[in-house]
Amino acid sequence: MIHSAKPQKLPENIRIDRDLVYARTDKHQLRLDLYWHPEATRPMPLIIWVHGGAWRNGTKDVPSWVTSFCQGGYAVASVEYRLSYQAIFPAQIEDCKSAVRWLRANAEYYRIDPDRFGAWGSSAGGHLVALLGTSGLIDLWEVGDHLHQTSCVQAVCDWFGPTDFLRMNDVAGEIDHDAPDSPESQLIGGLIQENKGKVAKANPITYVSLAAPPFLIIHGKLDMTVIKNQSELLHQALQKKGNPSKLILIDDMAHGFWGVGVNLRQDILHHVWSFFDQHLKKCT
Repeated sequence: MIHSAKPQKLPENIRIDRDLVYARTDKHQLRLDLYWHPEATRPMPLIIWVHGGAWRNGTKDVPSWVTSFCQGGYAVASVEYRLSYQAIFPAQIEDCKSAVRWLRANAEYYRIDPDRFGAWGSSAGGHLVALLGTSGLIDLWEVGDHLHQTSCVQAVCDWFGPTDFLRMNDVAGEIDHDAPDSPESQLIGGLIQENKGKVAKANPITYVSLAAPPFLIIHGKLDMTVIKNQSELLHQALQKKGNPSKLILIDDMAHGFWGVGVNLRQDILHHVWSFFDQHLKKCT
């Protein structure tokens, strides 16, 4: 969990619609919160936030430094998804794709630009937005409603997300990722080393192609929960295919950017602002 340096006050012209149902399964109604500009004179770019929590915890209660992007001419959506105790993979990416399609289907009403969607997530959320970015043309996970809409996004910001589960124990850290109770084993429904096919399907690197959007990947060098090789492997795979990818490794930062002071936090966020402005506002 990442904590905000200080609360952000939203502009008065921002409307917050909470608990919008974007999909239904046999047991769940899946919801998102949308921060949008009802008085916008033209469609605005959208940032889709996907929370972390090891795929087994977390909520769509969006951090204030994410909603602060509303001050800069963005709409923001925060998405919930089924957690691993509710459904194993690929339920989580199916849900995220359903949310993207729902947002596109309702873009006109909410004054958002369906051609300028960015995805941003941390930890498990970083993994899911990376999958959104690399699997945009994969039909296997397109289930539910609004199938005439694409689930592609135009930019991805991945904060310290896992990628290759089988390489997460390359350096001994705070979690034994090969254990039966590890977040990764619980996500795929079995020991990762005994289910390598399932692990490969959950790996964003598996789907890297020239169709992937630009990526910004940020990781703490001292992260011993999700070691930095997870971001390095994704960055290398994207670059090898010729995709725009920028990797920033932050000195003295552990998982969740714990201990970030106000000045450094703003420095990290500056990279995110610059990235989304470059790739989502370049046509404005």
